[in-house]
Amino acid sequence: MRELDVVGVRVEMPSNNPIVLLRERDGDRFLPIWIGAPEASAIAFAQQGVVPPRPLTHDLLKDVIAAVGRQLVEVRIVSVTDGVYHAELVLDGGLTVSARSSDAIALALRTGSPILGAEEVLEAGGLPAPEQDEDEVEKFREFLDHVSAEDFEAPGGDDTPGSDTPGR
Repeated sequence: MRELDVVGVRVEMPSNNPIVLLRERDGDRFLPIWIGAPEASAIAFAQQGVVPPRPLTHDLLKDVIAAVGRQLVEVRIVSVTDGVYHAELVLDGGLTVSARSSDAIALALRTGSPILGAEEVLEAGGLPAPEQDEDEVEKFREFLDHVSAEDFEAPGGDDTPGSDTPGR
C-alpha cells in the first residue's frame, strides 16, 4: 500500500464529469478517479474546510463512527474491476467496511485519516507525474486539460473507466 494525497477535484471537459486526482506521497504517479457530482462537492468542501449548518452524509458518518466509540484508522483503495475503483474503511480493532472510493476519500478528509492505494491499483490506473519543477496547481490543471476518459480505457470496455460507480 502506498500513501496518497488528494490533489483536488475538477470537472473534466468536454464531458463535464467530475474527477478526483490523487498523488502518490513518496512516488511519481497520479491516480485519477471519475466520481459523481455530490461526492466531488463533498471532497471539495472538506478540502476547503467548509462546515455546513447541518451535517451532510459524510459528516454524519464521521459523527456516527465517533458516537459508537470507533475511529477511522485509514482508507484503502484496494482494487479496480472493470474500471470501477473499490475502497475499504479500516476502523480501529481491524474492522473493515467496503466503500466507494469517493465516499472513502470524503470521509478520510473529514477525519484526517490517511488514504492508501494498493500497488495493483496504482499500476492499473496510475499515470506518471509531470516534471518536478512545475508548480503543483499548474501541474494539476495541465494534467486535467489533457486527460480524457479514453486514456484510462480498461480492456473489456466499461463505458466509463476510472470511475468508482458502475455504469458511470
